[in-house]
Amino acid sequence: MCIILKGIILISIKIYEMKNSPFVYGSTVSKRSFTNRENEVRRLTSNLMGGTNTMIISPRRWGKSSLVEHVTDSIRKEHKDIGIALIDLFTVNSEEEFLEKFAGEILKSSSSRWQEWIENSKKGFRNIIPKIQVSMDPVNSFSISFDWDEIKKQSDEILNLPEKVAIEKKIKLIVCLDEFQVIAGFKGYSELEKRMRALWQRHKSVTYCIYGSQRHMMTEIFNSPSKPFYRFGDIILLPRIERKNWITFICKSFQETGKNITEAESGMIADLMQCHPWYVQQLSHYTWNLTRKSVTKTDIITALNELINANMPFYQNETENKSSTQLNLLKAIAAREKQLTSSRVMNEYHLGTPRNVSKNKTLFINNDVIGESDNGYYFLDPAFELWFRKSFLNEAYLT
Repeated sequence: MCIILKGIILISIKIYEMKNSPFVYGSTVSKRSFTNRENEVRRLTSNLMGGTNTMIISPRRWGKSSLVEHVTDSIRKEHKDIGIALIDLFTVNSEEEFLEKFAGEILKSSSSRWQEWIENSKKGFRNIIPKIQVSMDPVNSFSISFDWDEIKKQSDEILNLPEKVAIEKKIKLIVCLDEFQVIAGFKGYSELEKRMRALWQRHKSVTYCIYGSQRHMMTEIFNSPSKPFYRFGDIILLPRIERKNWITFICKSFQETGKNITEAESGMIADLMQCHPWYVQQLSHYTWNLTRKSVTKTDIITALNELINANMPFYQNETENKSSTQLNLLKAIAAREKQLTSSRVMNEYHLGTPRNVSKNKTLFINNDVIGESDNGYYFLDPAFELWFRKSFLNEAYLT
C-alpha cells in the first residue's frame, strides 16, 4: 500500500510471518516439539539426580536421545553444581577412539572454560600423558589423544576420570552414553565391558545414563544375567506415546501455527503410524506442509504417499538382499500368522524347514525389523510395513 504524505511516498508492506513446521524428526526434538513422556521424564530425572544409573531400551527412533537431552537440559539449567557429559559413540570404531572421546568429553563437562580443561587433564592423569589439540575455536575443536601402548596399560585411569574430576571440582557428574551398543563390536570388548562395570559401580559422584538404537543388543548387554552390566542400574523400557496424547499434541501444534486439524484426522495420523514417535512427527510434518488452512483426509493420504516415497530407498535396501524364505517369513508376519513353524504356515508361505524359520526369525529380531509379543510377531517400522504390504501383498495403504 502506498501513502503520499507531504510529497513523500511511504510504502507500507505487510510482512506475513513464515511459520516453521512444529513437527520434528531426524534429530532430537526441541522443547516445543517434545511430546508427553511425563512419567519417563519424572523417573529419569529422579534417577539421575539421585545417583541411580539408568539404561534406556526401546526400538529405534522412539525418542531416547530426545528424552535424555530434555532431562539433562533441565538439570543443567537448575543445578549449576552438576556437570553433564553427552557422549555419542555412533562414529567410534575402536576401544582407543572410545577412550579418547570419553576422556575429552568428561574434561569438557567439568567446566565451561577450555583453559580449565587443560588444567584438569594434568590433574586427572598420573601414569599417562595426554596429547591435547586446541585450535582458534577451542570450544568446538578441543580434542585429546594418547599413546596407544600407554592406554593399553593404563586404561583404568581414563575410565576412572569422571570420579576423579567430580571429586577434584567438588561437583556431581552425569555421564550419558548414546549408541552404547557399538562398543560390543570392538576387539577385546568383553574385557573392556568387565573393567567398565568393575570401576563404574564404585563411583559415588558420577551417575551413568546408557542408551542405544539396537534394542536387541542393549537388552542382551543389560538384561542378561551372564553379562557384567546386569543389574547395573534401573532399566527404562520406553513405551509408545499414547494415542490420546498424540491427538492433543497434533491438534495443538496445528492450531498454534494458524492451521486446523480435527481430532479424528489427528487420530488417523497416529493410527497410520501406530503411535511411532519418529513417523507420527514425519507424517504430521508432511500433512502440515500440504495444508493451507484446514486438513482434509486427502491431505493425509497425499502426505502418507510422500512419506513412503521418501523412505522407499531404505525399504528397498532392507529387502533386496533377502532370500526367498526370508521375504516369505515377512509375508507370513504381515498376514498376522502366529504359528510360524506349523505345517500349514510353512507350506502355504514356503518358509523352508523349521530351522530356516528359526534362523530367519532370529535375524529379523536381532536387526530390529520385527518384534515379538504375547500376540505374535509384528513389524517395528510401521511405514515399512505399509510399503511391504503394498509391494509384496498388493494391499492398499488405506482400506
